[in-house]
Amino acid sequence: MKIISERDELTPSWLGDALSGRVDAVDVRPIGTGQIGSCYRLTLTGSGVPARLVAKLPAADPAARPLLGGVYRTEVLFYREIAGTVTIPTPRCHHAAIDADASAFVLLLEDLHPAVQGDQLAGCTYAQARECVLGLAGLHGPRWCDPALLYIDGLHHNTAADASGLQEVYGPAVETFIGRFSGRLSTADQHTLRRTADGIGDWLLDRAGRFGLVHGDYRLDNLLFRPDGTGGSTTGDSTTGDSTTGGATAVDWQTLSVGLPARDLSYFLATSLPVADRRAGERSLVGAYHEALVAEGVGDYPLELCWDDYRFALLQGPLITVLGCAYGAPSERGDAMFLAMASRACTAIRDLDVLA
Repeated sequence: MKIISERDELTPSWLGDALSGRVDAVDVRPIGTGQIGSCYRLTLTGSGVPARLVAKLPAADPAARPLLGGVYRTEVLFYREIAGTVTIPTPRCHHAAIDADASAFVLLLEDLHPAVQGDQLAGCTYAQARECVLGLAGLHGPRWCDPALLYIDGLHHNTAADASGLQEVYGPAVETFIGRFSGRLSTADQHTLRRTADGIGDWLLDRAGRFGLVHGDYRLDNLLFRPDGTGGSTTGDSTTGDSTTGGATAVDWQTLSVGLPARDLSYFLATSLPVADRRAGERSLVGAYHEALVAEGVGDYPLELCWDDYRFALLQGPLITVLGCAYGAPSERGDAMFLAMASRACTAIRDLDVLA
């Protein structure tokens, strides 16, 4: 089949071929901001096809596509080769294709409407956080320390060159972050951010003996919940696209890699829960995650070591926040979100005396 890259190529004929059914008509409407790629909600009429889908295509600007080829490849790789080997709730993928140079790609995914996106600024409840950490166990557990992960073409794992590069860029990025939010970032948070830059390259490679799939940006804005605040699903009616059961559904798999699994856990809890709720609930949430890992078959990983990995991995919060801010397009909501995430993460680092 032709691998499409433009909205006007989402025709009834092409969709019918991609879905192995008949599409008589399609209504295409844009969703999201389209900073990395273009997303559309499709409403289909026909036979043997879902009534609704979400289509993901490359960025509208052709000049931006060569710079984003890596993230396109990673997301297609996830849906083609990884999603079926893990139990974390994800949208059902109906079609995934990418060309050799990644300038064109297309994903046709289950539409989880009326599920709603989490709100990174507001944070989440303890119950929502529990659903999310159980979902993480479904990502990490099934491929825990699976050596095959190290040989999947296109699935990155950190090297000495990555560590050296991170050590070089992260410190200046921290100073840029502090300067950008001068007057809005507490003195304590500024000090904590500067201290996280010490040895960040060594931190990236440490604890390499425990590895697994790492989402890389597992936070509320990349999770979908039912309108009542509970999770979405990967299982539902393949004709209507309606989902019925399951936990919080994870989307945006462009940053998938191989690394210390606790980085996802630490990043999520430290940046997504309000500080008081994180302080009150993090021990039990880490315990729930660990119990779910054991249920997935992970052995020789005591709860005490899981908790220590959680503390160690808390540097993931400021790391992703600072770098995300450095490379993201500025916006009022984005700035408020980065500030909230940095403050929550730095507070967690101090609360648990991580830098000691």
